[in-house]
Amino acid sequence: GISAMVLLFSSFLVAFISNQRKKLQYHKDLQTLNEQQQEHLKEQNALLEQRVAERTTELSRQKDALQTALADLESSQQLLIQKEKMASLGELTAGIAHEIQNPLNFVNNFAEINTELLVELKEKLESLPIKDNGDIQLLSNDITENLNKILLHGKRADSIVKNMLLHSRKQSGDMELTALNELADEYLKLSYHGYRAKNKAFNCTIHTSFDESIGRIPLIPQDIGRVLINLFNNAFYSTNEKKKKTGEDFVPAVSLTTQKKGDKILLLIEDNGLGIPQKIIDKIYHPFFTTKPTGEGTGLGLSMSYDIIKVHNGQMKVNSKEGEFASFVIELNA
Repeated sequence: GISAMVLLFSSFLVAFISNQRKKLQYHKDLQTLNEQQQEHLKEQNALLEQRVAERTTELSRQKDALQTALADLESSQQLLIQKEKMASLGELTAGIAHEIQNPLNFVNNFAEINTELLVELKEKLESLPIKDNGDIQLLSNDITENLNKILLHGKRADSIVKNMLLHSRKQSGDMELTALNELADEYLKLSYHGYRAKNKAFNCTIHTSFDESIGRIPLIPQDIGRVLINLFNNAFYSTNEKKKKTGEDFVPAVSLTTQKKGDKILLLIEDNGLGIPQKIIDKIYHPFFTTKPTGEGTGLGLSMSYDIIKVHNGQMKVNSKEGEFASFVIELNA
């Protein structure tokens, strides 16, 4: 009986141990499965985070691209609006100028004819046997003087009309690679000699500094030339007027500097003349605005220059202190 009990207990013990081993193995397998699942979840999570990061980077890149495109679009829109405004103003200016030109031609032509007729009339009067023609001669002289004034102001009006037509003309030149330093230097000399031809007592100290790395840049040379001539002429005029006011001790000076900064070309024109009053500095680019006395300026020079630089996708900035200096900076693309 004892052997049978021992055998039964042994069988039970073996079965119990076997069952415990199975449970232990099950728990081990379950733990291994959990670890595998956790590792898989970690891998999936890392992959998801990587995809989110990539998508975020892509969205950020797209946002930057959209912002750049929007900025370019706004810039193009502003340029288009500016061109449309100037085109409308140009058409209006051209229309007015043409309307004025015809009657003005008649005034000038008949004034010249009458001047010639008066010369003939004087010759006839002198040859006639009239004892007292002094009053007639005086009247004739007065009429001649009045006609000369009509001619003088008629020619002045004709010059204004021609400037208006020049201001309103459409851009016809083509962009071409141009040596900016040589162009600027050439127009500086041209302007100085031209100004001195009209103002023989005028002398000016000229300083130039050229950045040789600029080389050739795309621009419309004849239009940039018009801008430079205008700025140089204004500088010489301002320094000459200051000399008239301050006396012989004042030495007029004009400087021209070119500089390359990254993808931009800077052209600086500075003078030590009368400067520009702060209250009018915002108006200087307006068409027909001028500080020069009647008969000396049309007020179209800076307006035309501003438009030309805009067409070149550039900028023109002014800095000035009344009574001391004025400087204009033209910024162009390299």
